[in-house]
Amino acid sequence: MQCLNSTLCRARRQKNRFDQRLSGEVNLLSVSAARKVAKLAKEKIIVALDVDSVESAEGLVRSLRDEVGAFKVGLELFNSAGTDIFRRLKDAGAERIFYDAKFHDIPNTVAGAVRAAIKNGIWMLNLHASGGAEMMKAAAKAAKESAAEANLDPPKLIGVTVLTSIDERALSVELGVTDPMNCQVVRLARLAQDCGLDGVVASPKETALLHLACGNEFLIVTPGVRPAAAAVDDQKRVMTPAEAVKVGADYIVVGRPITKAQDPAEAARAIAAEIT
Repeated sequence: MQCLNSTLCRARRQKNRFDQRLSGEVNLLSVSAARKVAKLAKEKIIVALDVDSVESAEGLVRSLRDEVGAFKVGLELFNSAGTDIFRRLKDAGAERIFYDAKFHDIPNTVAGAVRAAIKNGIWMLNLHASGGAEMMKAAAKAAKESAAEANLDPPKLIGVTVLTSIDERALSVELGVTDPMNCQVVRLARLAQDCGLDGVVASPKETALLHLACGNEFLIVTPGVRPAAAAVDDQKRVMTPAEAVKVGADYIVVGRPITKAQDPAEAARAIAAEIT
């Protein structure tokens, strides 16, 4: 009997140790999973560096490089700083740069511009889908060939559908497009996909429809994203970060709500938490 009791006591102690170890491993797995989710959330955030000086852009990159997935260089910064801006931002810690060039010209000119841009090792590049099929095909061909020649990964080539500052009235009255906004966006997105582009820039209002039309592998980059408490400024078709990701945005572009915040890093962390 005493032998049996002793055996039972040892078994209970072993079970308790096993349960404690298992609980610890489960907690570690939970922490690891939470970290992975947080990393995935921040990777979706592209910060728009809509500033007019290299120094301001570099400062933002240094403070945000661990909080977001990429940085967008638009026309204001590019025309203030020139092509050297890409090297300067990489030196400041930007691993992925989205060159928001919005190329829109004859096919040969756009192809040449794409070849020149790729030399800067950019991660993502865009052009207007309304430039037509021939222009987009020339851009896609130039991107692949130039990247291979330079031994670089080709950039994600993204088509701009309809600017998020355009509403239904402007589309029909000013631009003369008789179809509804959704139809125009889907038409341009399908054209971009057929021409070999990797995705499109589109309002979060059209994201779910675009995934239905073009599939989940086709990237959707969404500007017009504003946290609930932020001003919409000059954007017309907007959603919050959580709403945009919920409807299928692969990347969200956020500018002023982060860059104009008192603490940009904290603002970025709050947005990442919102979309986790």
